[in-house]
Amino acid sequence: MKISASIYSDKKRPLKDVVLDLVAHQVDLLHVDCNDDVSVFEDIKKIRTWCDLPIDLHIITPYPSKYKDLIRDNPVEYVTFQYEDLKEKIELPSNFSGKKGLAVITPTDVSVFQEYEDFDFILVMATIPGQSGGVFDTFNFSKIRKFKKIYPAKSVHVDGGVNGEVSFILRNMGVSSSVSGSYLFNGPSIGHALMNLTKRNVESQFVLRDFMIPLAETPVMHESKLTFKHVLETIEKGKLGFALVVRENNEYVGLVSNADVRKALLHSIHDLSSLNVSTMINTASVGIQETATVNEMLQLIKKYAFPITYLPVLDEAKNAVGIVTFVNLIRGEI
Repeated sequence: MKISASIYSDKKRPLKDVVLDLVAHQVDLLHVDCNDDVSVFEDIKKIRTWCDLPIDLHIITPYPSKYKDLIRDNPVEYVTFQYEDLKEKIELPSNFSGKKGLAVITPTDVSVFQEYEDFDFILVMATIPGQSGGVFDTFNFSKIRKFKKIYPAKSVHVDGGVNGEVSFILRNMGVSSSVSGSYLFNGPSIGHALMNLTKRNVESQFVLRDFMIPLAETPVMHESKLTFKHVLETIEKGKLGFALVVRENNEYVGLVSNADVRKALLHSIHDLSSLNVSTMINTASVGIQETATVNEMLQLIKKYAFPITYLPVLDEAKNAVGIVTFVNLIRGEI
């Protein structure tokens, strides 16, 4: 996940000092907020003489047309417009070659992206736009899941409340970029904050039920209705490589993964009529309580010698309530 540093969040130093410090610490992008202020393009011109880091421009304006010529004359790598303020359709210069994004605040449903499906990404504003040091609103975890389900080929960027723990969760959810401002500049150093935003060990404030994939969005099969065809269809439809198996009231039984299906087929390869679907269920799969913290989850995973790519989440009564997968995190770490 790329870190986009909000250059105006450090109000104690000249802009050039801030930018060069970020360059020295190898941030990925320079985030430039434009609150309907065309003078930021003078800053962009200066930045271009100081470094070649990609610029991540976020414009809040009712009238995007006001910026069309400025963007043409001062090309940037990323440009995002705030949806809620728009009073006209966004139209970018025909020769614009950067990535285009639509920013939405927490109450705005991601369905508004339908108006701009030719855009490359959505920027989820997880706190109040312009508010420095705000707390990440956990509702946005479900928004991110929803958007990625509707638009799997599009990217998700996040701005607001991203600390070390939130960064870990976002990386695990497949978020492409996160904007960091006050967290990046208010710590002991930029380097220290960047280490926290990218390290794997994190301090915990969230619990798994805050960001897990809920049971309603998880591929699930009832133990009493298992057939080989049903297993294959459920795994295929779920697109996660596995399916949970439950009894009444969602009592957790185990899970069936692609690997479990392969093992069962190999065992019965010479007589497929002897295939017993119930033997595919991995009843010894590792599960975790929904009240567990991120740190507790990581400690649990470290106990096992084999890699864990998905983790069933249970309530106190051992009923399945969701799943945590690590596919996106693994992709982001290689």
